[in-house]
Amino acid sequence: MEAELINAELVLPTHFSFKRIQIYEKYPKGQPRGRWKHLKQILQAENYQNHPPDEPNYVNIESPPSMHPPMRICDITGFEAPYHDPRTNLRYANTDVFKLVRSLPNEYVQRYLALRNAAVTLK
Repeated sequence: MEAELINAELVLPTHFSFKRIQIYEKYPKGQPRGRWKHLKQILQAENYQNHPPDEPNYVNIESPPSMHPPMRICDITGFEAPYHDPRTNLRYANTDVFKLVRSLPNEYVQRYLALRNAAVTLK
């Protein structure tokens, strides 16, 4: 009987991670609850002046270029754009926006392309 009890303790954990932890178990009486730190407090605590400048941290957010392809965004609505108009080279999200893109004058099309840094002279 005792051998079975020992084996059961080895198999079953004493605390299941999917169950909610009661507040009184997480924070025993007399201990303060955890508080959120602001970015300013994190920066002061980390003392970033001692870190090498090429190591990434909260202060220098420069990072190498992404390995993922850039996300294509609709030039008109800002939603994800799976399509682009071959005539104007504008990206669009759905058929309603496509109708609008086709009705735009050349001047407006050039402005939208300039916003995306893809301005070209249209024929």
